[in-house]
Amino acid sequence: MKSHPGTVLHVTSSDRGTTLAAFLRGRLDGSSWSQVQKLVRTRHVLIHGNICTDVARRLKEGEVVKVLEAAAPKLPGVDDVRIVHLDDDVVVVHKPPGVTTTRHHEEQSWPARRRQVQPTLEELVPDVIVRQLAGTRTGGAKPRRRVPPVLAVHRIDRETSGLVVFARNVPASRILAEQFRLHTTERRYLALVVGRLGTGTMRTHLIRDRGDGRRGSTDEGEGKLAVTHVAPVEHYRDAYTLVECRLETGRTHQIRIHMAESGHPVCGERVYSAPRRLVVQDESRAPRVMLHAADLGFVHPVSGAKLEFTSPLPADMRKVLADLRKRFPVG
Repeated sequence: MKSHPGTVLHVTSSDRGTTLAAFLRGRLDGSSWSQVQKLVRTRHVLIHGNICTDVARRLKEGEVVKVLEAAAPKLPGVDDVRIVHLDDDVVVVHKPPGVTTTRHHEEQSWPARRRQVQPTLEELVPDVIVRQLAGTRTGGAKPRRRVPPVLAVHRIDRETSGLVVFARNVPASRILAEQFRLHTTERRYLALVVGRLGTGTMRTHLIRDRGDGRRGSTDEGEGKLAVTHVAPVEHYRDAYTLVECRLETGRTHQIRIHMAESGHPVCGERVYSAPRRLVVQDESRAPRVMLHAADLGFVHPVSGAKLEFTSPLPADMRKVLADLRKRFPVG
């Protein structure tokens, strides 16, 4: 079987109802039934960002199937989510990579058993809160009442790590969501990108489909304004740059799109690529998209106090950076 790492496949109307195995065999040249089944069962295939190990899964039009270079790691669980701040109205957590913030619309009909196999951050956080509350009681006694669900007011990508805030009641949810809608929150990301990137501002209008089924910028004045302010933190010769990105707006995949379109894709990126005239090679060995939500600031929905939080780089990003410092001296 030929190698197909990073392959992204779109399910068309003619593919509707096809099993995952049959779909892959038809799209991956030179692949046998046994090879395709092994890919699926060894966690090398994603459907809409979710690991699928069911070779008989029937596909729906519009779904996106990705073939991974390496088997997807074990999904994060309650033990991998850390609470940064907790009160009666909000909870701020550090999201590990590999888990979606909320459940996608097409997953709302999933049975409970399937949801438990692949939970979202929104579904994990109440159990994390229960553990923390139990730990604050004498003797580690469990709280008497079940913690109610949290309410999402913003999202970060599955592979992105870092800070996420949830509301714990409807009034707080409305106020926090309005802050994100009006872009009055403060958000700083750290991204490792290919090439030597300087200080600047990226300002484009983003649309859902740039012509190949993916989000991207348009020159026709359509779409929603997206503004990203970037500044280098550390250069690894001219090969890579650790850059801070401050969001003036918060569009889906905004940083990843802006970086790729500028010719400096985020290391580990498998969806958005640089324009052909600016093609660059990513040899960083990044296991995922190297993007981290490092700083988050907002006004508390009840007290009115300004809250600011910082999250250190996770271990996988620190490991990649340490490797780059050895291969490409800083400067």
